[in-house]
Amino acid sequence: MCDICVNPKSGWRGFMELPPRRTLVATGDWIDLSHPVGPEMPCASIFPAPRFERLRQVPHDPFNVTEIHMVAHAGTHVDSPLHFFNDAPGFEDIPPERLSGPGVVWHLPQPPDAVIGVGTLQRARPLLQPGDILAIDTGWAARVGTPLYERHPSLSVEAARWLVEQRIKLLACDFATPDLVYHLRPAGFDWPVHHALLGNGVLVCEHLTGHAALAGQRVEFMFGALNIVGCDGAPARVLARPIAD
Repeated sequence: MCDICVNPKSGWRGFMELPPRRTLVATGDWIDLSHPVGPEMPCASIFPAPRFERLRQVPHDPFNVTEIHMVAHAGTHVDSPLHFFNDAPGFEDIPPERLSGPGVVWHLPQPPDAVIGVGTLQRARPLLQPGDILAIDTGWAARVGTPLYERHPSLSVEAARWLVEQRIKLLACDFATPDLVYHLRPAGFDWPVHHALLGNGVLVCEHLTGHAALAGQRVEFMFGALNIVGCDGAPARVLARPIAD
């Protein structure tokens, strides 16, 4: 999730090659890892708050119809590379295999304003495998709606680059952005974590929730991001279930 990019950038390096798909054996039921889409969904304060209006309503009308006003980066959503790179694909060009498949959930509790470094990721288990999706549980989803939610953890640039080296295809976090929290950003801040991830074809999901129940496990994910033409991001209903190692 970013502010309006004043200097549009190019130089997207494309999607990295994925390993062949393997047969997955589920060991539990699907659970929902998304915030409900509604007025209370998390949304960065730099964006307008989501607004929902009932245009038609039974019994005065023959049917109910709701009009929705929201940025693509409100609530649980996925960033496309177009979020930062004008020569990168919008959501209509994101292959489905980039939004689903196996991965891990890491429980990495953090204090406010923490920056997660390479060492923390290297010690986390289960180990990452090439082509994995990684979901990080810092406990921050429980702070939605409180002032503390704005003081979320983030990743160091070195940690983001390390994840690219591990060949993950998607990073999901339970806060607003993996980049440094707003009030700690220096002058000229350039969203380096997003550039490191999206620039190498690693998608980013923000505002995840409920994945603490899967911490320490290998998991199958489905990120049901909307296929919005030419869009830099898309709201998503995210599902996951545990699988055998």
